[in-house]
Parts: sequence; C-alpha cells; structure tokens
Amino acid sequence: MPDLDDDDTRYMRRALALARRGWGQTAPNPMVGAVVVRDGEIVGEGFHARYGADHAEPGALAAAGERARGATLYVTLEPCAHQGKQPPCTPRVIASGVARVVIATLDPNPLAAGGTELLRAAGIDVTLGVEESEARELNAPFFHRFASDRPWVTLKLATSIDGAISDASRSPGWLTGKESRREVHRQRAGADAIAVGIGTVLADDPLLTVRGARRPRVAPARVVFDREARLPLDSKLMRSIGEAPVVVVTDGSAAGREAALRSAGAGVIVATGTGASLRALKERGIDSVYVEGGAGLAGSLLEGGMVDRLIIFRAPVILGANALGAFDRAPSFSLERAPRLRMVRERRFGEDDMTIYALH
Repeated sequence: MPDLDDDDTRYMRRALALARRGWGQTAPNPMVGAVVVRDGEIVGEGFHARYGADHAEPGALAAAGERARGATLYVTLEPCAHQGKQPPCTPRVIASGVARVVIATLDPNPLAAGGTELLRAAGIDVTLGVEESEARELNAPFFHRFASDRPWVTLKLATSIDGAISDASRSPGWLTGKESRREVHRQRAGADAIAVGIGTVLADDPLLTVRGARRPRVAPARVVFDREARLPLDSKLMRSIGEAPVVVVTDGSAAGREAALRSAGAGVIVATGTGASLRALKERGIDSVYVEGGAGLAGSLLEGGMVDRLIIFRAPVILGANALGAFDRAPSFSLERAPRLRMVRERRFGEDDMTIYALH
C-alpha cells in the first residue's frame, strides 16, 4: 500500500466516479476513468464510455491539451500496452508529457498489462494502489475472468425482515418497492446474463430484461436452470426471445423438450451439476451472472461456494410462519463455524434496505 495523501485519494475517487458512467456499456472491457491534475486543478477528465470507443486516458489527456505537460494523471486501471479496438494508451500517456501517473490497480489481462513498466522506463513517476480495493470491486467480474473457470456470480434476493422470499400461500407479488426494483434493473444491466431456476419461471413467468434503466450495450442473456427442460414455449421468456437470448441449462434427460426449445430459438446447455453448468456458461462467453432465485438455485450455489456477491433487498414486512425462507436450501453451519460475511456496501431505496456482502 503506498503512502497516500488526501489529494491522491480525492482525485482517484473522482476517476472512479467517472468510470462508473460506463456501467453496462464497456464489457468485455472494464470500466475505466481518468483525471488530469495540474497545480491542484483538474484540467482534463475522461472515461471509457462504450466498448470500441476511446479509452479513458486519451480522452482526459485530449481535454487537458498542453496543460497535461508536467501534470499528474490519475487512472483507475493500469494504462494498456497493446493494440486492441483502440491504440495502446501507454505511448499516448508518455507522449503527453505528464510527470506522474497514479494508478489504482494493475491490469489482470496479460495481453494488456505492462504499461506501468513502460511508464517508469520513460522516467515517469508512478504510484500504485490508490483506492485499489474500490477499483477492483468496480470491475470485479473483469478481474475474476482471468482467475476462474466459471463466471462471476452475484446472487440477489428480495426478502422480508424475517428472511422470506414468498408468503405461505406462495402468491406472486412484489416484496420490495419501486425504488428497489429500479435499482435491480440497473444492476441487471451490468451482467452478461440474468439467471433463475425453473421454479421461479413456473411461479412468476418473469421477463428478465432490463427496463426502466439505461439500456446496456448488449442485452443480458436470460438463463434458466431447468434440469428437465420444463420451460414453457409460451412463457414470457420464449415469447420475447427476439429481445434477448434465452439459454436453458438441462441435464440431458428430456431430449424431446430440449429439441423443442432449440427449435423455438433457445440455446440449450447439457451439464450435470451447478459447477459444470457455470463452466459451460463461461465457455459460451458469459463472464458474469446475476442470479435472481429462487431458494433451490440459491441453495445450490451457496452450497457449492459459487456465490461471489450476495445482494439482499430487505423490505419492511414480516411474512411469518410457513413463508418460504430465502435460505431454506442453503447449507447449515454451527454457530462456531458459520462464516462471517464482509459487508461491501449498504444503501436505502425507498423503504427497503440493500446490503451487499462479499463471500470470497
């Protein structure tokens, strides 16, 4: 950890705020923000707005112009050193004449990494690790892509105060308010896929698209974990297949129904077990999955240690006896052995409380 000063932290937080503007638009690239500071004044800002568009650093340096010479560049991810959709950023940073570069975190992509060494070789003062944990959290699925053979998994659950996801009668309806539901749609936009179990589909007939939020560059695939291929051909998912892909994960035991789903335009993955299913999704290019239930799928993912972030939206209601508990299918622990989860963030939406926990 570097010796930080208040200015470095403040300017890097500004760069992180800029990076977040690329939410849902930059994948498979990460979200990146950059700020150019000279004599205590921000003279240029930029962020990666969309996959294939300019990167953050050239945008910030172009805004600064000649004022970049001798200035400090703050950037949330190590400047890239390879030719992709855009030219490499590191030579442009060197050519700008900046005297110092402050980087939140190194790039995990071996094809793009190496910019830090090039900057130092050019005589530029480089500081690493300013707001590193926040920068890594912002792009957690991107970092995870280079460290795992399965997608990054976010499990979202809307619960009552007493931890239920449905009342005793299992009647459909909303636990949380419109503010929370709007936030869920925003979160969906940052994932490659939105996933549910077949029980949720049969009970609620969800659409699982992004609505009421900024439309993502690529619509997330809708994934149904459905061992026996029971997904109805007249479900909202299948009727809207032109809006976003539908992928059904089965165990291969219902060849006829699988064939019917394929004929109707769905992708079908045959895999045994949750782990194999997730690995198969990654092989299809899905690097992040936003799971919305139900209790069976949540329990399977938790039991397999395959949940990276748990998001709880807690509504101010009590559903009482015989309600369906969010963790009824989760593994059991003794009090002494129960893992303590790290809280990443908490926020209120209307009357609901949202808490994000890290499981890994």
